[in-house]
Amino acid sequence: MLKSGSMMVKVCLSSGLLLSSLLSAVAVVPLSPKVLAAESDAQTQAVKLPKVKVIGTGGTISGKSQDETSFQNYKAGSLLIQDMVDALPNKEKIAEVTTSQFGNSGSSAYSMQDLFDLSLQVDEALKEQDGVVVTTGTDTMEEIAYFLDLTVQSPKPVIVTGSMRPWTVIGSDAQANLYNAIKLAGSGKTKYFGTVIMLNDTIHAAREVTKTNDYRTDTFESPQLGMFGFIDENNIRIYRAPARSFKPTEEWATPFDLKRIKKEDLPKVEIAVSYQGAGGEAIKGFVEGGAEGIVTAGTGAGGISKAMSEARQKAIDEKGVIFVTTTRTGSGSIYSGGKGVIAGDNLNPQHARIMLLVSLAFSKDFDTIKGWFDKYGAPQVDLTNK
Repeated sequence: MLKSGSMMVKVCLSSGLLLSSLLSAVAVVPLSPKVLAAESDAQTQAVKLPKVKVIGTGGTISGKSQDETSFQNYKAGSLLIQDMVDALPNKEKIAEVTTSQFGNSGSSAYSMQDLFDLSLQVDEALKEQDGVVVTTGTDTMEEIAYFLDLTVQSPKPVIVTGSMRPWTVIGSDAQANLYNAIKLAGSGKTKYFGTVIMLNDTIHAAREVTKTNDYRTDTFESPQLGMFGFIDENNIRIYRAPARSFKPTEEWATPFDLKRIKKEDLPKVEIAVSYQGAGGEAIKGFVEGGAEGIVTAGTGAGGISKAMSEARQKAIDEKGVIFVTTTRTGSGSIYSGGKGVIAGDNLNPQHARIMLLVSLAFSKDFDTIKGWFDKYGAPQVDLTNK
C-alpha cells in the first residue's frame, strides 16, 4: 500500500508539474496585434457613442476647386454632405454620425423663409439626436447661426461650421472644422449654450461672433467679449458661458417657437448705414418697399445724419415702423432709444436685424418687442438669487 501510495503521490506531483508547465507556456504567449485590435474595437463599441446629425446647406466647405491650389477659384455647394462625412477618418471614435442634405448653396442664397425651415429641421432632429451640426457658407454664417439661436427650442448642442477654403485644395480647413464640430456636438459641452459657431478650433456665441476678414481662416471673432473656448485634439476647453445657460431648464427657451407661426409671417426688415452727409432716401425707400422694421448702423454711439433722422421720424409717425439703433464701429453698446426706437445694446447691425425680424414675426407691439430686446437680445448674467 505504501508503494502504491508513493506511486500515486509521484503521479500527482508529475501531473501538477505538467499542468503548471502548460499554464506557464500559455501565459507567455503574446496576443497578436489582430487580437488586441479586435478587443479594442469591441471595447469601443461597448461604449455608447453620442448621436450627431450633420445637416448640409452648402457653402465653401462643400466647394470643389478648379485644381488643388485654387484657393479662391472654386464652386461652392458642389459636394454632398454624406460624401464629406464618409471621407472623415476616425469619426466612428467620436460619434454615431448621420447626415441630411438641406440644400447646397452659398449662405447668401437662402431666404429668411428657408432659415425658418432649417430651424424646424434642426429642432426635429434633436428629438432623437444628442447634437446637430449645420454646415453653411461663412458670408452670412453669423446671421444664420443667430436665427437658429433665437428659434431652436431644444437646449441640446447646435454647432454651425464651415470653412474659408474649399474641401478639395491643399491645406483646406474644411475637414478639420467638420470633424471638430462633430466632436463638439457629441461632447455635450455646449448644451444650454444655444447655437454656437466653431471654426479654426475656436468656439463662439452666435449672438456675438462676426466675420472680420474675407480670406483668412481665423476670420471669426467675438469683439470685446471673446470666444467661449477652443478645441485642441481631445481637449475641449470652455472658459465662459452665456447668460441663458444659467436659467432653469423650463425658462431656457425663447418665446420664438416657429411652430406657432407661419414662415409667411416673417416680416421685411432692413439695415440703413449712416455716414458723412447721408441722405434719408434709403429709409424712405425701405418703408415704401414694405419694411416693418429698420436697423440703423450709426456712427459712434449710434448717431445718424439729420436727413436720416428726419426720415426715421416720419416712418415712425406715419407708418409705425420700428427702429433699432446700433453702431457701425464693430463693437460697443447702445443704451439710448426713444419713441419708436429701441437701443440695440452691443448687437451688431446684422444681428440686431435678425432679432428685430424674429420679434416682429411674433408681435407688432413696440413695448413687447422692446422687452424682448432687453431680455433676449441683451441677456445679462444674474446670480443674485444663487
